[in-house]
Amino acid sequence: MSALLELDDVHCSIGRHAVINGVSLGIAEGELVCLLGANGAGKSSLFKTISGLIKPTRGSIVFEEEAIHRKSPEKIVRLGVSLCPEGRRLFPKLSVKKNLMMGAYTRYRERQAVAETLREAYELFPILEERGDQDAGTLSGGEQQMLAIGRALMSRPRLLLLDEPSLGLAPLIVQKIMETIVNINRGGVTVLLSEQNASMALSISSRGYVLENGRMVMEGSAEELADNEEVRKAYIGA
Repeated sequence: MSALLELDDVHCSIGRHAVINGVSLGIAEGELVCLLGANGAGKSSLFKTISGLIKPTRGSIVFEEEAIHRKSPEKIVRLGVSLCPEGRRLFPKLSVKKNLMMGAYTRYRERQAVAETLREAYELFPILEERGDQDAGTLSGGEQQMLAIGRALMSRPRLLLLDEPSLGLAPLIVQKIMETIVNINRGGVTVLLSEQNASMALSISSRGYVLENGRMVMEGSAEELADNEEVRKAYIGA
């Protein structure tokens, strides 16, 4: 099976500081894959590099057999890659609906199709329709995360990059968010999930990668990683 996304020996730096060092990975269409690593391991930098927000200094990134590592973030979104960033990055003074519509900025000519995508977002997260006219900054943490995911889906991505969606949320809300991620994946969207909550991430993923200090140090099935003593000690606490 050919990879939907393929990274080959990707390096990138922020200023003089190397943040990604020779990362290679592949994700097939339809997979739900997790990226594990401690805070500062380089997970967010890797996602920003895939999304075009950081340009690699070496290596290649190929999406659907097309090189994207020199393309602009907007073109990468148009091709079908959408990032739901760590920290949500919402527009707190704009309404919930306007935040969602910001996610469809590359589809401004597709009014009818965008309206259908908005309905799908409301079906996935009914609370967002109820709060449609409310400022995003007044939502609870869980509702804000739902809004961030909904906004990322408004571009109709083939590949959804989810960066730390459980961060700062109560356990019951985390469970609901993870169930929703599974449903998004079952609906046909390929998902790469970055998580510090390794146990939860592995429970819904088929495969995983482990990133340490900008380097990929381990990969395997979810079961293999969950049973690995080093992974358990470092990320699961067992």
